[in-house]
Amino acid sequence: MDARREIEVLIRAKYPIVYVVSWEERRVEQALQSVSQTLNRKLHSWSVTQGMKPAVVRTTGPANPSQLPGELEALALIHEAPEYSVFLLKDFHVYMRDSRVVRLMRDLAARLRGRTQTLFIVSPSLNLPVELEKDVTVMEFPFPEPPEIEAQIKEAAEAAKDNPKLDLALAPEQLELLVRSAQGLTADEIESALARSLVETKKLSVDQIIEEKKQIVRKSGILQFYPADSGLKDVGGLDLLKDWLETREKSFTDAAREFGIPYPKGVLLLGVQGCGKSLVAKAISATYSLPMLKMDVGRVFGSLVGQSEDNMRKAIRIAESLAPCILWIDELEKGFAGTGGGGISDSGTTARVFSTFLTWMQEKTKPVFIVATANDVSSLPPELLRKGRFDEIFFVDLPSGEERADIFKIHLGKRKRDPQNFNIKTLAKSTDGFSGAEIEQVVVGALNRAFDQGRELLDSDLLDEAKAQVPLSRTMAEDIAALRAWAKVRARPSASPKSGQNR
Repeated sequence: MDARREIEVLIRAKYPIVYVVSWEERRVEQALQSVSQTLNRKLHSWSVTQGMKPAVVRTTGPANPSQLPGELEALALIHEAPEYSVFLLKDFHVYMRDSRVVRLMRDLAARLRGRTQTLFIVSPSLNLPVELEKDVTVMEFPFPEPPEIEAQIKEAAEAAKDNPKLDLALAPEQLELLVRSAQGLTADEIESALARSLVETKKLSVDQIIEEKKQIVRKSGILQFYPADSGLKDVGGLDLLKDWLETREKSFTDAAREFGIPYPKGVLLLGVQGCGKSLVAKAISATYSLPMLKMDVGRVFGSLVGQSEDNMRKAIRIAESLAPCILWIDELEKGFAGTGGGGISDSGTTARVFSTFLTWMQEKTKPVFIVATANDVSSLPPELLRKGRFDEIFFVDLPSGEERADIFKIHLGKRKRDPQNFNIKTLAKSTDGFSGAEIEQVVVGALNRAFDQGRELLDSDLLDEAKAQVPLSRTMAEDIAALRAWAKVRARPSASPKSGQNR
């Protein structure tokens, strides 16, 4: 049920007091005004700065203003107001800690049940005293839906059409991308983002909408916003994983819903440390043109009783409000370490937080694509790995010879070196057993050596640096072998065996 329809039902059903949780006073008031006109009722709005607008004509009681505080006077006006009235109190939650306000509202609820009057309270946070829980109905006012956002974008383009310096042409796919990116923002935030886009880029751009979403994440203190600074082309190898991701690139579109495809849930990347799992997470954000949020599980846990669980729910709400988006959780097994037996030492806090997260993963309907990475599979709870939590579990192994050659080309190219000037095959062969991160350090170390000696980078610098390093595959050979044995029958390979992998 849409918000306007729900408001109409609540008014017609004579619900006495409705608590609307929303930042958007303007949209809530517009919806109430529209419903009031439909039902032939008069809307009165109150705030501590403006008072009651328009003024209420009392049916009983004194005609002149009383000496009561503003919040008590507002309730007194509602008590004495004529039939067929609707009232909206703005930011009234701050007064609901006063016992006099609570008592007056309980009296008012009993009176309004038999009258054609309804009281609405709008506030960005829910602050409901226990005494009023049975008298007040709570309503979540949703963010603008895609049709509203599309109309707002078209309205902004129409308003600016007379400016010849602006490029306002929008292909259908561009419009859909703008609408999808703006979901989770308020109408005012969307308006500001569109205006900023026209000022900075002379067109309607997704980038400016993403900037608005960054502000929301920064204010949360729990999630971090990561820019999409690399794509799948910057990832060496992993051809099967890339194909799988590219196949689902259009799964967030409306056409996919019409085709019967649900929103993708996410992917779990298991594997050897330094083999590109985190890089893939960032590349997914760029490929899908979606903002990426990183959840640092350590920030979720707080010192106060119940704070950790509330922080997890807050992080989930923020992620869903910014959907569609990518939610990246790095080293998942460390964040939820001890979920099996951690309750002994932390009174079950970790287990409860983890349970909240698991339930959301299973039941979520918002397009939040989870990208989780893990190195130690033995620490992962079995309930996390069952079907329904993730769309797929991929195992990311050490790169093969061909993949190491690709990785060398990528890192040399990033550092302004032409890969054709180097013997890539020899370099790939000399780094057997190296991870992608270790190959990057070979390039960085060789560049430092050449720079120190005041000359250009040579093959010999890279080969010497490779010989000097001891890769993780040697120091943790037993652990990697066990991980491969586990993944062989439980996870999907991220690279095809035809590339000549030495694994």
